[in-house]
Amino acid sequence: MTSQLRRSPLRTVAALVAAVTAVLLALVGCSVDKSGADSGKPTIRLAYQSFPSGDLIVKNNRWLEEALPDYNIKWTKFDSGADVNTAFVAKQIDFGAIGSSPVARGLSQPLNIPYQVAFVLDVAGDNEALVARNGTGINTVADLKGKRVATAFASTAHYSLLAALEQAGVKPADVDIIDLQPQASLAAWQRGDVDAVYTWLPTLDELRKDGKTLITSRQLATDGKPTLDLGVVATDFANAHPDVVDTWRKVQARALTVIHDDPQAAAEAIAAQLGTTPEDAANQLKQGTYLTPAELATPTWLGTEGNPGNLAENLHSAAVFLAGQQQIPSAPPLSTFQAALYTKGLPGVLEQS
Repeated sequence: MTSQLRRSPLRTVAALVAAVTAVLLALVGCSVDKSGADSGKPTIRLAYQSFPSGDLIVKNNRWLEEALPDYNIKWTKFDSGADVNTAFVAKQIDFGAIGSSPVARGLSQPLNIPYQVAFVLDVAGDNEALVARNGTGINTVADLKGKRVATAFASTAHYSLLAALEQAGVKPADVDIIDLQPQASLAAWQRGDVDAVYTWLPTLDELRKDGKTLITSRQLATDGKPTLDLGVVATDFANAHPDVVDTWRKVQARALTVIHDDPQAAAEAIAAQLGTTPEDAANQLKQGTYLTPAELATPTWLGTEGNPGNLAENLHSAAVFLAGQQQIPSAPPLSTFQAALYTKGLPGVLEQS
């Protein structure tokens, strides 16, 4: 699903609703791999993205298929968090890998998506960044005024781009911000159609070969605008199948353990999914921050059952920022985000993994 070119520095609410409708229609014809599906079994539908994370390790090693033999497991690839949100709106998926900014947007009006955050896949570091193409004369974020910058709208990269512009004192209206998915932004970069791109791995590494990094998400996190990749589950599905959610969390925790304890095995699994070399995948993994299963259930992140963690504060802060940037009508109260953390069984569920 490739985004159409849109040249508005700010998306209005009306445009957002129109975009949701358009992608809903596109989903009807979306190609999904159903090979090996047993029609006699219920199906669990998962949305994944091609960024290095434990989610790709779980997929590559078929751990969920092994752990849940009484279900069909259907993985569908999405290009960005905006598309994952739209799939949830269309009730096309049960689980999804998605960035924190799209989640903050999804939990706010007009989307109000009934899903919950059940896992932290990674904390963005140098694996998301703003890169300027060589020869454009751009050396700082402030130099982007009057330039053409591509990013995937409603993604963590889009959020970070707006944060970087605000930090540099540049109004978004003074930049020609173009909505392009990672691969489309790379093609536009190679044609010379854009001057800079804010995106994530693996496309980011291709841009770095002929560009200069202006700022990374790691730097923005230090300045109070952190972004994360999260695992979310539809609330109705979680209520109906808490045992499945427990199993999904356990295999995701297993993947985090592999990243920490056996980085070579982690790199090989991710390389197989990204179509790259284990060396390249290992380099990509080094650019992100991956929590341990024990850290997930601490007050800093998800918290424990009955005591939602500070991740809710992070999402609320992101929603406040998005509202200030006129990306959403208003930010919901903190309680909305606290209720959206799926902490059932924590920390015990992860300790058993």
